[in-house]
Amino acid sequence: MKVADVFHFRNAEIKALHLTWIAFFITFYVWFNMAPLASSMLKSVDWLTADDIRLFAICNVALTIPARIIVGMALDRFGPRRVFSVLMVLMAIPALVFAFGNTMTQLLVSRLVLSSIGASFVVGIHMTAMWFKPKDIGFAEGFYAGWGNFGSAAAAISLPTIALHMYGGEDGWRWAIAQSAIVMAAYGVYYWFAITDGPVGTVHRKPRKAVALEVSSWGDMVKLILWTIPLVGVLSILVWRIRNMGYLSATGATICYAVIFAIVCYQIIQILRVNVPILKKGVPEDDKYPFNSVAALNSTYFANFGAELAVVSMLPMFFEQTWSLSATAAGLIAASFAFVNLVARPMGGLVSDRMGNRRFVMLSYMLGISVGFALMGLMNSNWPLIIAVGITVFTSFFVQGAEGATFGIIPSIKRRLTGQISGMAGAYGNVGAVVYLTIFTFVTPTQFFYIIAAGAFISWVLCVMWLKEPESGFAEEYQVSSVDLQIEEEERRRQAAATAG
Repeated sequence: MKVADVFHFRNAEIKALHLTWIAFFITFYVWFNMAPLASSMLKSVDWLTADDIRLFAICNVALTIPARIIVGMALDRFGPRRVFSVLMVLMAIPALVFAFGNTMTQLLVSRLVLSSIGASFVVGIHMTAMWFKPKDIGFAEGFYAGWGNFGSAAAAISLPTIALHMYGGEDGWRWAIAQSAIVMAAYGVYYWFAITDGPVGTVHRKPRKAVALEVSSWGDMVKLILWTIPLVGVLSILVWRIRNMGYLSATGATICYAVIFAIVCYQIIQILRVNVPILKKGVPEDDKYPFNSVAALNSTYFANFGAELAVVSMLPMFFEQTWSLSATAAGLIAASFAFVNLVARPMGGLVSDRMGNRRFVMLSYMLGISVGFALMGLMNSNWPLIIAVGITVFTSFFVQGAEGATFGIIPSIKRRLTGQISGMAGAYGNVGAVVYLTIFTFVTPTQFFYIIAAGAFISWVLCVMWLKEPESGFAEEYQVSSVDLQIEEEERRRQAAATAG
């Protein structure tokens, strides 16, 4: 696939790509529609404080982690078209409640529920994998993610103008947020009718059970359990932060911890329920896949997307304080980290396609992230600003490229489980953000950059040890196993019996 192919709008797969990145763009636009309007909210709502806004920011990422796991399971069962459409329509409801909320409870709960919209990313990853061949999937996924992810930057650029000049008045911010929610719901309805789950005739291969990821060995099941615990367990960090901010009582925190523990236990039970019968029966050789590769890619997304979310939140202040810049100038410079997304992430996928070795590309990008953040750790006020900006862009190039390379590999690991694997890796990006942002509250920016560099290097080491080049990574079609064919035959019989009945 060539870059110029994205302009061939009559091609069904290109049309699907554009429809899907636009859906992702809109969901991220809505997800990040609060931060640009925070100052307007404080001015118009006299009972809101800056601490309340910070609390809403925490809530804005809280449920994204479990939502990505749940959505990943739903994808493998219902397909991406239905899931994406329903997600966009449903999430418009809490967005509208937040827009017109008049109490702290309404704003808090609606923002918490709305954080689930961050799961939209994995839906498009799955849809794109259904439309594109393994040999082209890297660039397609990178283009989808890079342009869709720009929705957050577009929200920051456009929403203040919409609130102030299109609507105006004290409630301008409310109508700006409401408008974004209505557009998302309308596009959700349109998406339902505008696209299919892959080209006509495509078989949507489903896992035997959508409640937990299938594995190939007893050892892999233990690894899956160990990698599953942090996905929900990390929410305890958010509870701890909210408790320390005084928004949650000791009793409330204890209840939250108990709920988190119960969910983790439930997930472990589901893993056992799904995999013990399969492993006792025995997994055919042609249906096995290396879970170590999944674990390695979990670590890469923790270290690249987690770092991106964390760094974007602190970079403006870092430039403002280090080089004595105005808030506007610092914001524009820091925005370069996000703008690189438009080119670097598709390029990461494209390089993964062209090099003929996805593992080597992944390793190169992760090492580049480590070097880039180590250089950022050396930056201080004595450095020329232009050099500092250059290093920031250099680092961002590797961060975004690594994100594209990660999802250039995932669809080829096990096609039947793409939704769940994508959901797990995507969730680890948010786990990384929570962990890094928590660490940032205890260290200086310089120390923070070094810590992120170390995280990327650890991920590089894990990839060296665990990541395997996918066997069908550059094939014309995804590998189909005997179990895939068996599930397909069972589904065909079930449909025939339902028709006959």
